[in-house]
Amino acid sequence: MCGRYVMSRATGDLLSYFGAKEVEGSPPRPSWNVAPTQDVPIITEKLHDDELDRRLLIARWGLVPSWAKDIKIGSKLINARSETILEKPSFRKAAITRRALIPAEGYYEWQKTEDGKKIPHYLYSENIELLAFAGLYEFWPDPSLPDDDPGKWLLSCTVLTTTAHDTLGHVHDRAPVIIPPDMWADWLDPGTTDKGDVQSLLDSVPEPVLTPRIVSTRVNSVRNNGPELTEPAK
Repeated sequence: MCGRYVMSRATGDLLSYFGAKEVEGSPPRPSWNVAPTQDVPIITEKLHDDELDRRLLIARWGLVPSWAKDIKIGSKLINARSETILEKPSFRKAAITRRALIPAEGYYEWQKTEDGKKIPHYLYSENIELLAFAGLYEFWPDPSLPDDDPGKWLLSCTVLTTTAHDTLGHVHDRAPVIIPPDMWADWLDPGTTDKGDVQSLLDSVPEPVLTPRIVSTRVNSVRNNGPELTEPAK
């Protein structure tokens, strides 16, 4: 599962790091405690005038399918199980036509103890500057707004998850699917629309090497925000 993460980098840094050319939307402020339903940057790629166009978009975290009657469904779709995205009605169309990378410096997970407590961990890479979560995005027409309203279409996204193995399995049984840099272009490629090819992509994503660090319970509240949240618990 991925329920909170860190994204404090400047927009210009993200454009440079991911090789994107433009920004669409108003970038959110730096955050060390990104929470569901907040706006987040995502990286997408489309074919424009026979050339691939990689852009940074701003999306609401929590996917709202185009057929949804209410935006509230998004709060239940912040994550999508990678094993079933090609079958689930909420995700299957986006899985073959609207894949994205969701930049993160690291993410939080809560380890359940035998006595019922939850210990927050910050998971990050010691070798990769920025992680790229595998994501999907969708456009939803707000039925309460007229067609010519600039806010008519909501852009939303979800983070794909998979079974956690190795050193991460003791923290939580699920973890975000993290796309390595040499697979970014393959994951974003708008020409990949065959279900079998998408499944092959998912199957070929290697398990990431992440470091878990126990952090303060201050991260439990979305009201707390700052770089100190990622520091080791005292």
